[in-house]
Amino acid sequence: MHIGILTGGGDVPGLNAVIKQVVVLAAEQGSTVTGFRRGWAGPLNYNPDDPQSTVRWLMPLGVQDVRGIDRSGGTILHSSRTNPARVRADEMPDFLAGRFDPGKPGGTVDATAHVLAVLEALKLDVLIAIGGDDTLSYAARLHREGVPVICIPKTMDNDVFGTDYCVGFSTCVSRSVELITRLRTPAGSHERLLFVELFGRHSGESALITGYLCSADRVLIPEAPIDLDAVSALLAEDRAANPSHYALCLVSEGAMLRQGERVESGEADAYGHRKLGGIGTRIANAVKARTGIRTMVQNLAYLVRAGAPDALDLMVAKNFGAMAMQCIERRETGLMMALNEGRYGTQPADISTRGVRQANIDALYDIRAYRPRIRGVRGLPMFLS
Repeated sequence: MHIGILTGGGDVPGLNAVIKQVVVLAAEQGSTVTGFRRGWAGPLNYNPDDPQSTVRWLMPLGVQDVRGIDRSGGTILHSSRTNPARVRADEMPDFLAGRFDPGKPGGTVDATAHVLAVLEALKLDVLIAIGGDDTLSYAARLHREGVPVICIPKTMDNDVFGTDYCVGFSTCVSRSVELITRLRTPAGSHERLLFVELFGRHSGESALITGYLCSADRVLIPEAPIDLDAVSALLAEDRAANPSHYALCLVSEGAMLRQGERVESGEADAYGHRKLGGIGTRIANAVKARTGIRTMVQNLAYLVRAGAPDALDLMVAKNFGAMAMQCIERRETGLMMALNEGRYGTQPADISTRGVRQANIDALYDIRAYRPRIRGVRGLPMFLS
């Protein structure tokens, strides 16, 4: 068989481990693997009639090519946030100019017909897409078009609908706990209120679990709009009760004030998302104005997705890759690899498009105290989700 594979969206530790597992097991089955470079930009930009296009947008993958890649983070295939169903004129490859009509100035076009032609030209038997809900939503589109696809969920936010766990989540939490523990030193030395901003557009699970593990004083997440007066009073009390005269507040980048507003910037990407970031500074300034207490703000950002995966992400990545190849060997496609209630299984390929996955605040969060509150552990999965 000829298997295609790509990685889309933000990188996470563990992507290379998935790629390696797929390639090694494919070789054992006598199959070949071709990687698309830069996510969905690969099939969009690949020109079957141009030999140079092969070098730029395709990567043949053999066992020797992936020998040591699982020891490092990121993805050897690179990534992008390209959506072939919504391509702007300035993103359209030159060789496709004029083939698709945007309908109106500044509009986008659906170039899926070209992607389908590319997959046919390469004679791919199945395509493995590794990504978050945006990347997998386009894989679901190809599934509806009749393409045999396998989806593998990854995201630091752990927010792909249909699975309890996504590749990258454990490393995100582990790095966050480590870095936040270090940040307590300057916060205590200067007796400040420390605000640490973490990833999390719609789901605050990464901040919530991190806050639980590192004993943060308060955790602000998208699922619970923020009352600045209440948060300010709570943090002032936390600082006063701490012998070192500091307090720690974690903030998901998608956290919202009572008015329902997020802090966003720039133009929307191909999936309709604007860049998040800055809510930590905004809240810190508001709290300082209300309490008179000096603040410190740190956005962990790419630090939590840099470097090699931890042991759990390495295990899940390899197992998702192995399960994908087992499905392909049985000619089972149109599936997403998943972990539900601690067990590996599969879901329909389009499951990620059927809902929004958020933290279970009823079981894990005190919305009045703005902090994790685990009401019961027995019977819950390892990550409580």
